[in-house]
Amino acid sequence: MRTTLLGLLITLLCTGVRAQTTVHVTLPQALADSALDGRLLLLLSQDSTAEPRFQVTDGPDTQLAFGRNVSDWEPGTTVTITADDRGYPIASLAGVPPGSYRAQVLLHRYETFHRADGHTVQLPMDRGEGQQWNRAPGNLLSTPVTVTLRADRSGPITLTLDQEIPEIEEPDDTDYVKHIKIRSKLLSDFWGRDMYLGAHVLLPEGHADHPEVKYPLAIMHGHFPADFGGWRTTPPDTTEPCVYSDRFGLDCYNRIEQQEAYDFYRTWTGPDFPRVIAVEIQHANPYYDDSYAVNSENLGPYGDAITYELIPEIERQFRGIGEGWARFVYGGSTGGWEALAVQVLYPDDYGTCYAACPDPIDFRAYTVVNLYEDANAYTLDSPFKQTERPARRDSLGHVSTTLREANMRELVLGDRSRSGQQWDIWEAVYSPVGDDGYPQRIWDKVSGHIDPRVADYWREHYDLTHIMQRDWATLGPKLRGKVNIYVGDMDNYYLNNAVYLTEQFLRSRDFGGEITYGDRAEHCWNGDPEQPNAISRLRYHRMFIPKWAGKVGELAPAGADLSSWQY
Repeated sequence: MRTTLLGLLITLLCTGVRAQTTVHVTLPQALADSALDGRLLLLLSQDSTAEPRFQVTDGPDTQLAFGRNVSDWEPGTTVTITADDRGYPIASLAGVPPGSYRAQVLLHRYETFHRADGHTVQLPMDRGEGQQWNRAPGNLLSTPVTVTLRADRSGPITLTLDQEIPEIEEPDDTDYVKHIKIRSKLLSDFWGRDMYLGAHVLLPEGHADHPEVKYPLAIMHGHFPADFGGWRTTPPDTTEPCVYSDRFGLDCYNRIEQQEAYDFYRTWTGPDFPRVIAVEIQHANPYYDDSYAVNSENLGPYGDAITYELIPEIERQFRGIGEGWARFVYGGSTGGWEALAVQVLYPDDYGTCYAACPDPIDFRAYTVVNLYEDANAYTLDSPFKQTERPARRDSLGHVSTTLREANMRELVLGDRSRSGQQWDIWEAVYSPVGDDGYPQRIWDKVSGHIDPRVADYWREHYDLTHIMQRDWATLGPKLRGKVNIYVGDMDNYYLNNAVYLTEQFLRSRDFGGEITYGDRAEHCWNGDPEQPNAISRLRYHRMFIPKWAGKVGELAPAGADLSSWQY
């Protein structure tokens, strides 16, 4: 027996097979009173500037993440992460170079939903943070510790979850900013549990002094807002340390933001600004920080819930006019897509849209992929070579990540479209439901092979250019003068590519709106030729509310009240 074991050991050493790193993670009884489900993430970092949970990115500075699902994890027991679990950007623990790392583990907790469509799914419910896995209240994590990965991979690593992310306090009402939250019957029926929609409402100057006046609604779509953004009633706090913006190359950008917010307050309350109700919607959900404001097989009827439940309630409480011509929408990136989508899909319920740097509005240019003609999302079609498709560039075209890399990061954070990230939410919104209750993949997450059947479904339901072209006979008269699109021609995510195709169609029709491009402008250029992105991104309300007020007379129906709210 001893000779046999010795021979086996010699064979393993000679063939290069060696022990692999394993990480044992303990769930203490003090942190849970029942079994837990979720995604367990191991995070390794050689950057000490922040916790590892905040250092997993698409760019070249990313640190390491490894993930696996856990089901019915009993308190007081241990789960092991091994080389078989998927990693990013290194595919496996086996490939991590020897050395010292700061290690942290996090459990992104899942809830079980029994949906009205008959499917039972496990997903991470938003808990007030805007669907952020590394900040979600109730998630469990460990204090970062230094570990050593040895060259011979000897000895396991043991980590223990030791804390829970605390709840987030909701913002207080002020004289100008009010907060509303409603239980959505439509969404609650779909998800099989109470579901809520919220909004931050900015009241016009003089609202309390003019109780007889009803106001238009200015609706800004976009990512989850913790409070009404870009609003400040006091001058900048010059005692705060300056914060440098890597994105814009500006020092003291925090003070610039505060100054812009204070300037908006002074403009809003000044004598010449249109008196409207401005709204920022909260519609985070189990898949993302917002719903894309449309109905979806996987997310449920968010489009109807926002349009027919939330918005009428805002108008009822705060004296909105309550007619389609008096509601206009605007936003950038995700919000830009949503603004155009609700205008196209609910043409009678919204009066104008201003779509800045919209997410792909034509799936022939799903960033750099043609979903209807390309065979693979990750590489250019070629019989002899594999050229990776880019996912992000700067204004000079320098690429910082590829489509494959961005999708691999998501796959580590969550399988079955559960990462809470960009490519997965597009899939969750646009795809039909699969047999397992989760979104059907538009492409295989590992190989990049595109499923043409799913692409066909996307085209008929969410390809906004295709829908406008298909239904122009009825849509055209309702959209004329109401569609406006703005994008930089060096958008970081290639979003200008889809706008070119949309423009080609719209300019072949009498669409009556505007489409403009920012020269060498990155994401998210929004149509202001006088200011850089660093400033114009902070001025959505200031830009689009006066723009709409100056044009509403051309678009409103005869007899519409265009004067009582213009005091």
